[in-house]
Amino acid sequence: MTYIEGFVIACPEAHKEKFIAHANLGDSVFIDHGADRVLECWQADVPHGKTTDFFGAVDAKDDEAIIFSWIEWPDKAARSAMEAQMENLMQSDDRFNPEKNPMPFDGKRMIYGGFQPIVEHGEHHPGSYVQGFLIPVPADNQEAYRKMADESWPWFAKFGATRLLECWDDDVPEGKVTDFRRAVKAEANEIVVFSFMEWSSRAVCDQAHEAMMKDEGMKMPDVMPFDSKRMIFGGFSPVVELSS
Repeated sequence: MTYIEGFVIACPEAHKEKFIAHANLGDSVFIDHGADRVLECWQADVPHGKTTDFFGAVDAKDDEAIIFSWIEWPDKAARSAMEAQMENLMQSDDRFNPEKNPMPFDGKRMIYGGFQPIVEHGEHHPGSYVQGFLIPVPADNQEAYRKMADESWPWFAKFGATRLLECWDDDVPEGKVTDFRRAVKAEANEIVVFSFMEWSSRAVCDQAHEAMMKDEGMKMPDVMPFDSKRMIFGGFSPVVELSS
């Protein structure tokens, strides 16, 4: 089953082209070592929130853009095998050499983790516009959340969504500066869901949003299985996409 390694990064706007070059080179290592796909998606429509947002998640500066990224592995074992080789690759593969392929962003504020999909619908199409989400969910509400997300897919698909993945916290480390849990102000009994929905274009996504607001076909639970006030969301355009 697909395993997702998710990332959120703050990168100076002025370094966009440097980031694209860095990612195209460095991400190819993951493909060479078993990853099915890598997507790096640049901020397109990311709102500021009252309680949480993507900017606060990575302590973004005023001149920085948000990057929402993920690596798709065939399973967790493939990701673990790559992790076991990281130290050696840092020394032996120039694509991971910080002197030859320096990071154009502050790696200390990057947040990352491993996530297990619990809902997966649709198919990926190259160049898709991406809506990314980070959601705090009580650990005991996994089935209620999965059921809600699964049952909502036909509604989103009706308005043009092409793919949905809802991924449950599996291997999400605590960071010294930033991390996924701090991003959504997760409470002790909560985990983090890393989720994304794909659309054929931003225009289709925007039009769908307007249409969905007028549609009465979507039935939401009387009580949401998470605190929506702390949900983080935004729209992103892919700038790097590699596949095996």
